[in-house]
Amino acid sequence: MRPDSQLFYRPTRLSEKEILERAREARRLSSPCRLCPRRCRVDRVSGEKGYCGAGPVPTIAAALPHFGEEPPLTGSGGAGTLFFSRCNMRCVYCQNHQISQGFVGYEVSPALLAREMLALQDARCSNIEPVSPGHHLSGLLAALAIARRKGLTLPVVYNTNGYESLETLDLLDGIVDVYLPDLKYASNEIALRYSDAADYVETAREAVLAMRRQVGNLVVDMRGLAIKGLIIRHLTLPGNAAGSEETLAWIGEHMPRTVTISLMAQYSPLYRSNRHAEINRRVSEDEYDRVVDLAWRMGFRNVFVQDPASQEVGIPDFEQEAPFHWQGEPPN
Repeated sequence: MRPDSQLFYRPTRLSEKEILERAREARRLSSPCRLCPRRCRVDRVSGEKGYCGAGPVPTIAAALPHFGEEPPLTGSGGAGTLFFSRCNMRCVYCQNHQISQGFVGYEVSPALLAREMLALQDARCSNIEPVSPGHHLSGLLAALAIARRKGLTLPVVYNTNGYESLETLDLLDGIVDVYLPDLKYASNEIALRYSDAADYVETAREAVLAMRRQVGNLVVDMRGLAIKGLIIRHLTLPGNAAGSEETLAWIGEHMPRTVTISLMAQYSPLYRSNRHAEINRRVSEDEYDRVVDLAWRMGFRNVFVQDPASQEVGIPDFEQEAPFHWQGEPPN
């Protein structure tokens, strides 16, 4: 794993005024709402709720140093993760289902969200990493403007399921430093079956290409911490349900072999997976190893891999004050 590196981080960042204008534009996109590809067109500003169930005020379930991310995101202090509630997909195996499809979370004003960001910086986190924040974009951007004015200097990592609209991504250009999208599926039929997203494949692929145009390949500083670029995540599913070979082939066709890919082995049959017998089991080591070997054979040079034991750790319980059992210190 040898991403580009540089000694100092000199980001080209928008001014506070420009970020606030983007926040206002995101608010306009939420009434009627077309922030995500579903384009529900409900009036979020007045309190109407669409597919994701999110209201006009951002809701988060946790703000904490997260030690389970890829090494360039974690560092020694953890990723400064903000777990947003609700989601525009309904993955039957979601390990965060308590917040993505349940009702765990609390409303935060932009000022309070900015305070959480600054607290994570004070805790020596490596970045600020909002998780699934697209449906709360206006509040997130307003909070970033406040936090920047008050001294936030950390890179912003945008952690997303990949089901993003190009219009929304345009608002993030010049604000997000590192994109961390999923490419979950190679088949819309499978995407519909497991995540209720019938147009996932083309939508996520267009989104990932747009992200790469904005930030390029992954760049790390001399400490090995990510400061700019793209990391594409792909979760291996039982029985190759995710279409891993097709996804890697698409990445290889549209991006250089130096693009950074994270091949994830952490699938566990959680939540409603037991309704689908074919994925109601863990991924075997052989299944995962075949995907990793394929990536190497295809010539990808920057690939993160996971220990299959990751199926046993890192599953959060957001009804607890400390959602992760290793919260506050790196896992062994």
